Amino acid sequence: MNNEEKNQNKTTSDELEEIKEMGSLTTFKGKHKIHCLTIIGEIEGHNVLPEQNKTTKYEHVIPQLVAIEETPEIEGLLIILNTVGGDVEAGLAIAELISGMEKPTVSFVLGGGHSIGVPLAVSAKKSFIAPSATMTVHPVRTNGLVIGVPQMMNHFARMQGRITDFVVRNSKITSNRFTELMMNTGEMVTDVGSVLSGERAVKEGLIDGIGNLSTVIKGLYDMIEEN
Repeated sequence: MNNEEKNQNKTTSDELEEIKEMGSLTTFKGKHKIHCLTIIGEIEGHNVLPEQNKTTKYEHVIPQLVAIEETPEIEGLLIILNTVGGDVEAGLAIAELISGMEKPTVSFVLGGGHSIGVPLAVSAKKSFIAPSATMTVHPVRTNGLVIGVPQMMNHFARMQGRITDFVVRNSKITSNRFTELMMNTGEMVTDVGSVLSGERAVKEGLIDGIGNLSTVIKGLYDMIEEN
């Protein structure tokens, strides 16, 4: 085996390890050098979730985003989302980092973008959703002990306001319409909120367009070339 074959095998091994450990991959063999970051399952924040849960750990994602922004060889970022929500603070922190990146960023919602998945989807400079995917918009909620005092209700209201402001800043939806969807009582059984199909999410102004993998990558390539 010559040195070139050894280097190719080493690269493949490194790529597989990166996918296994971080759920991400930097591709150097296409038209442009892009990094693919997957955000799946539940966003794990300060509390460790059970082992049987599929999770995205914010302490893994945040350093990756910094490294992507600071690595000259990487020309763009593709974020693939299929999330059921999770820790609001951690999810919003990741979304803020993505929205503040200078490099071209594109998000692609597959399966579902639930709760905090909505800010994550709109945080990219351009967003796509698969025709079969859905986005679930609902108010902030919590599990466990809640102290029934006005201060607690005010805390939830302020947190919801931060999420609404972020979504409105990074998409085409208005604050009033987002609140209407979030507080809808006629769509979800035993819950408040709205489940938006891919086409409806685009019509509401949350997502920029319907797409598939090839159109999403082409959209990212176009952004890179415009830069």
